[in-house]
Amino acid sequence: MIQDIYPSKLDNHFEEHPISDKDTLLIFDAKGKVYVGEKDGQMVFPTGADLGHRRAIYLFSIDERRYFLMLDNAELSGDVPEGFRPYTTREIRDAFAGKEVFAVFTGYHLWKWYDDNRFCGKCAKRFEHDHKERALRCPVCQNVIYPRINPAVIVGVTRGDSLLITRYRTGYAHTALVAGFTEIGETLEECVAREVLEETGVRVKNIRYYKSQPWGMAQDILVGFFCDADGDSEIRMDEGELKYAEWVPREEIVLQPNNLSLTNEMMRVFKDGIL
Repeated sequence: MIQDIYPSKLDNHFEEHPISDKDTLLIFDAKGKVYVGEKDGQMVFPTGADLGHRRAIYLFSIDERRYFLMLDNAELSGDVPEGFRPYTTREIRDAFAGKEVFAVFTGYHLWKWYDDNRFCGKCAKRFEHDHKERALRCPVCQNVIYPRINPAVIVGVTRGDSLLITRYRTGYAHTALVAGFTEIGETLEECVAREVLEETGVRVKNIRYYKSQPWGMAQDILVGFFCDADGDSEIRMDEGELKYAEWVPREEIVLQPNNLSLTNEMMRVFKDGIL
């Protein structure tokens, strides 16, 4: 999965560092596209030497490599060093592999939060960066906010040797599992049962935790569960959410084109009979 970068390791401990010329610089435009280059099939990033008059904040490190975020969105061609072009996170996902993809997704998660929260929601004054923790603080009313993380479930529903496979109505075009966001006041297990029922009309039982995954391109923490169909397993698909939902025998399951997602791993372990 995207976060499986061993033997490398993410260090997201908050610290304040000045950027050096050799540090890695993540530059996003106003639409959230990140500027990267390519050399021998690998991603190449701008560095602190390319920052110029712009501001940057330290994000995290992977091994000894420090990643910084340019705080001003790149709007003009003159803001971006020569040899770099904008990619969406989905294009990054499809075109590259390795720990650099994880760095982009995690950097995007923080960029989105900073970009969405420039002004205080209570008094409308401009936020300032806190110096002790990853937070934004209002200098007037002292309102403090922290990075947004959306809890969502990924659900592998089983019926004997078949798995409930879906495809979304819009967005990602490949095979998927039932998924959805947790509502206020709802447990993760309740979310599993509700989402499966809403999207496919299938009731479930024996809900069991599998694994979790950070998914920065949507500001999510994904929580994977397997469960069994309960009683009538006839599919009554929500056509507003899905364009495909079928019980697929494990040997016929078609996996996603890469191994980055929790969804794909869950489909694979069922297909291979590991679970």
